[in-house]
Amino acid sequence: MPPAPRIRLPRGARLFRALAAAAMALSVGATAQDAPVTAARIDSILAGQHPGRSIGAVAISPDGKRLAWIEGAKIYTASPDHPDQGQRLFAGASTVENCSQSDPAWSPDSSSLAFFSDCPQPGEQTDLYLSRLDGTPARRLTEIHGYADSPAFSPDGTRIAFLYVEGATRPAGALAAMKPFAGVIGEDGVEIQRVAVARTDAAKAAAPAFVTPASLHVFEFDWSPDSKSLACIAADPPGENNWWVAKLYKQPVGSEAGGSKPRAVLSPAEVSGPLHGLQIAVPRWSPDGKMIAFIGGLMSDQGATGGDVWIVSSSGGQPVDLTPNRPASPAWITWDGNGAIYASEISGGGCDLVRLTLSGSLAAQTMTAGPGVTAFRFPGTVADGPMEWSLSATSDRSLFVFFASTFDRPSEIYAARPGGAPTPSSPIELSHFNDNIKPGWGKSEQLDWTSDGFHVQGWLMLPLNYDPAKKYPLIVHVHGGPASAVTAHWDVGSGLNAEAFSALGYFVLEPNPRGSFGQGEAFTQANRKDFGYGDLRDILAGVDTVLAHYPVDAGRVGLTGWSYGGFMTMFAVTQTQRFKAAVAGAGISDWLSYYGENSIDQWMIPYFGASVYDDPAVYAKSSAIDFIKQARTPTLVVVGDRDGECPAPQSFEFWHALRDQHVPSQLVVYPNEGHGFVDPAHNRDVLQRAAEWFARYMPPAR
Repeated sequence: MPPAPRIRLPRGARLFRALAAAAMALSVGATAQDAPVTAARIDSILAGQHPGRSIGAVAISPDGKRLAWIEGAKIYTASPDHPDQGQRLFAGASTVENCSQSDPAWSPDSSSLAFFSDCPQPGEQTDLYLSRLDGTPARRLTEIHGYADSPAFSPDGTRIAFLYVEGATRPAGALAAMKPFAGVIGEDGVEIQRVAVARTDAAKAAAPAFVTPASLHVFEFDWSPDSKSLACIAADPPGENNWWVAKLYKQPVGSEAGGSKPRAVLSPAEVSGPLHGLQIAVPRWSPDGKMIAFIGGLMSDQGATGGDVWIVSSSGGQPVDLTPNRPASPAWITWDGNGAIYASEISGGGCDLVRLTLSGSLAAQTMTAGPGVTAFRFPGTVADGPMEWSLSATSDRSLFVFFASTFDRPSEIYAARPGGAPTPSSPIELSHFNDNIKPGWGKSEQLDWTSDGFHVQGWLMLPLNYDPAKKYPLIVHVHGGPASAVTAHWDVGSGLNAEAFSALGYFVLEPNPRGSFGQGEAFTQANRKDFGYGDLRDILAGVDTVLAHYPVDAGRVGLTGWSYGGFMTMFAVTQTQRFKAAVAGAGISDWLSYYGENSIDQWMIPYFGASVYDDPAVYAKSSAIDFIKQARTPTLVVVGDRDGECPAPQSFEFWHALRDQHVPSQLVVYPNEGHGFVDPAHNRDVLQRAAEWFARYMPPAR
């Protein structure tokens, strides 16, 4: 039974005031006692995780004749058949090597490429540039003062729209370090992301024109086929919190002065049916301009997209779910004419591209898409830019290009021509930048098991130099979210990562328990009002599966995770004694106080069903702090001091409670870090501390 309802928000506020002292007392320079993991070994492991050439974005021209990609913050172009012959593209007349370029975007006629760059003044403000790819210097189009990304040409080629936070002090979203609190909270210094446009025929660089109002924070947009409107996913400021209540808007663009008011086409909070109160993302206008498709479902993080493919009239109305009961999670879409949609979806730990043929009438609410035809499959993680699962396609959808990696292959550029029933096509590897890079960890195997009637999928990474005659320890690594998924990928040196633990001699289980993407919307929603219970049973069933089939010592099983994985770590050690050591990264120990501390409380309503003030019992039910007297597991706790998603007081509170219960624990607070650490030295320190912690309480086989 859950404990009695209560409200304790002031406690978190008191802890927050104590945080500055804790950050100094528990400095990142301290060294754990009896550390068996050498710094040189950690450095060697991290060096091996970085591929020789790292790809950050890729874009195929609409005619399929040219390829552009970002590699090490530099932009290259080449024929898609010969990426090895890529030519560096510079901004203006600059040929500075150590500068940053990003976000390549092709013009509709394939003659020009737009991108952001700071090359004329490295380390200073980036601006939008346009290259005609004819040997002349790329031309600067904008005078930007702030943060900008996601450029997209209008279909008529006359303008480029992009997301812009004027005067930004940090990237938009909740992952970056929060600004220090000062002034009137929630009112002073609120940074709003808007859509701005630059003309491609401008005679000289100029300040971009805003086309969306200052009253709306825009997260994503798509041009209408007539270049006269935008479809925007947007919400009232502040943006880092209100993505979970965002609406779909239609914004006229003609005036380019921001005077034309946007009109709400769809509000999930106001519609009936399964989309009610959930999230929407990836708006895509149909070629005839009559419909807007989007991804809708239960999503816990902006940018981590998954759900069903939905469609709504561009003039508004009731939306239609095209993929109900689909046993996968569509994450990105693009139209193929007016009668079909391609969906890139998370399925079975990999990526499928599926073509959905539409039938029926949207007006009559009878439109359906059927099961679809799988165009190609890739057994890893794919992307064409910052958004995972997105692809770059030619205008006729005859060719899709992306970069991708697996557990044993670093990122390379791939292309696929859609196949069909009964045989999907196989992607072709275009680049061979990292052919000589081999993994410095053990091989991975996909695991499947059953828990409470659910089919659960996950990954098991074997120890480096695995010897089946030895007994090994196991580390369970739980992903964040919870609406996310672990798919095969090459990690590039995050603080807590399976590859590093494998290289140190551990089995590593990465489960996708209920609440994850990859098995359909019902599976993703299966942990609502149940955090830490059904998903923990799924994880423990996965541990049992490993113990039954591999030489793992049941007395040396550890647990770790970041964000939601950090919460699961904190909660699990209060529910079971099966874990002998734990490392909780940016976790949540008390959902009641957390509600009043974080900058993204809107995400909690769809999961808990009500605010903490209306139903405190459902929050208390999943709060580790209420079960702290059952904790016995030695736990290392790490967090950034400016984390807005999982504020540091949550970690402080958990560490304080463990210490009071005489459970071995250590708290490390990292200065100037948000939810996603950016300082490589801090990520390295997290890994070394975690490795030392696990080695102390459950040493690897020797």
